[in-house]
Amino acid sequence: MKGKNQKEQKSKLIVIASDHAGRSVKEKVEQVLLDLKYPYEDLSITNKKDDDYPDFAKVVSEEVSHDKSKLGILVCGTGIGMSIAANKFKGIRAALCHTKKEALLSREHNDSNILVLPGKYSEAKINSKEIVKAFLSAELKDKRNIRRVNKIKRFEN
Repeated sequence: MKGKNQKEQKSKLIVIASDHAGRSVKEKVEQVLLDLKYPYEDLSITNKKDDDYPDFAKVVSEEVSHDKSKLGILVCGTGIGMSIAANKFKGIRAALCHTKKEALLSREHNDSNILVLPGKYSEAKINSKEIVKAFLSAELKDKRNIRRVNKIKRFEN
């Protein structure tokens, strides 16, 4: 799977969303995407105190699930709820990442297609730029990891 050039990678549309607890990190993510010249679409429905993270996970996961050329980024308070909700959708491999290394390995080893970030309680709030850059720059690598991802895909209904 290695070998895509940077132009091909940047042609992927990135769909993003957050609930109210992840809004500030989502805004940092938007700036990173602008700086890196990645096309993106914010699918956040609202950012009110009473919004629910599953609604945001659903809209992003459906987009990524139906269009393999898209990647997603989700943000909620801890990132746990978004991860759980997103991974309920067929074809989604959402990875909650707190570090640049986790983001890189989530793509290289697990072919993650949605990056989940915590909006609170983590170094990810401070290092979101490096985490997003690592996620976007990596891709599934070597036959061993492809074999493992294919096994995961067989678990889906």
